[in-house]
Amino acid sequence: MSRLLLVTDLAYPARGRRYCDEDIFLSSRLREEFDLALCHPREAAALADGFDALLVRNSGPVLHYQEAYDAFRSRALERGTRVYNPLTGRGDMAGKQYLLDLTAAGHPVIPTVDRVEDLPLLPEAPAYAVKPRQGADSVGLAFLPAEELPAAVAAGGMLVQPRVDFAYEVSFYFVDRDFQYALYAPDPTRRWELEPYPATAEDLAFARLFIDWNTLECGIQRVDACRAPGGELLLVELEDLNPYLSLDLLPEPVRDAFVDALTASLHRFVS
Repeated sequence: MSRLLLVTDLAYPARGRRYCDEDIFLSSRLREEFDLALCHPREAAALADGFDALLVRNSGPVLHYQEAYDAFRSRALERGTRVYNPLTGRGDMAGKQYLLDLTAAGHPVIPTVDRVEDLPLLPEAPAYAVKPRQGADSVGLAFLPAEELPAAVAAGGMLVQPRVDFAYEVSFYFVDRDFQYALYAPDPTRRWELEPYPATAEDLAFARLFIDWNTLECGIQRVDACRAPGGELLLVELEDLNPYLSLDLLPEPVRDAFVDALTASLHRFVS
């Protein structure tokens, strides 16, 4: 059997979710196909050479261990370590620059700027979301009125978006560019109370736009979007580092199909 190191933080205190349960379940299923071990992200660089591939799962925001993550990433790229997802992702794996790039390119994304002189380009809104360029999991997120934005942005490292009065948020989950399932939060004030979402062909065309843009040949990706007041979907985040999967909310056949797709992808990746 191929040797697989699952990188996870079982103690990460996620709000409204239990990361550890998901990775315990995944490890129990993947162990049937791989010689499997688990480690904390701080230990990944030291242990990587003993395995055929690393699977990065619910390891938490890298802000909490930035130095260790940077060392792991540099070592993996230098040694050609097989990391799943591959480290070439252009989404959250590389920070939030993609929100600026997609805005500039005219893609359906919540308008995003990061410079004081670009603030007038944003549509008027009652409040604006300000978040770190390297943030994740709502770390450092604040909502401010327009008059406070210049001071918040002037120091650098922050992104600004209008606060969208959306109907709901929806997430589309992919393995190797293949759609697996979709979940949504009918109540916008309860982001993690999710239900199965019947994605339309138009919805999937929207999600695949960003999967194609990201150019990852393999891996797990989650496209987070919101249904804007005009009825269109707008991208919120493109999660390509360690997206939480909400596997516990899926019907068993859908969950099994996802695990089968991931297992097959990992076999191809290792070989």
